[in-house]
Amino acid sequence: MTQPRNAQTAALEALIEAHAIELKLPTVRRRFKALAAEATREQQTPTAYLGALLEAEMTERAERRERRRLIDARFPQIKRLEDFRFADNPNVPQATIAALAEGSWIDDRETVIFVGDSGTGKTMLATALAVCACHQGRRVRFTTLAGLANELQEAQGSRELARVVARYARTELVVLDELGCAPRGAMRPGGARDPPPAAATAG
Repeated sequence: MTQPRNAQTAALEALIEAHAIELKLPTVRRRFKALAAEATREQQTPTAYLGALLEAEMTERAERRERRRLIDARFPQIKRLEDFRFADNPNVPQATIAALAEGSWIDDRETVIFVGDSGTGKTMLATALAVCACHQGRRVRFTTLAGLANELQEAQGSRELARVVARYARTELVVLDELGCAPRGAMRPGGARDPPPAAATAG
């Protein structure tokens, strides 16, 4: 009886893998056997096993989306608030930065500008807040003023300006590094909607 039962199990596993591929459930495909063995050892109910399997799929899917958001943001380096040394920068209000990390200012379509001397952590703080926004599920884009100007100029030259502007309009937060001084409205080509919230650095 062992051989038929093993053949039946193999057939069912192949069917589950095929269905998982069709339904685009890569974690289910990869982990259903291991979680089934764990459920057997721990004497879990079928419902508990199914719940654990779907939870694993949802968790890894969320992690993949988060990784994709971080890649799409085009950060030159990933910076996190826990790495910022507030003790070495006493003029930076830690409580204010913590409040900004919650992201309500993005919902309110406000702009945050970091001003200070070179090496005081402006870019790091702006990037870290943007990373927090990515973790919150927001679409983010990091660029410099010069980089944005070049991108818009090249898009205009290739007649793709509307597409590029539309992409920025869908972005929930733009980090504009090395802001310097720019005329108000300079980044708003004709027909553009109101710009998304921004975290900018200047100084």
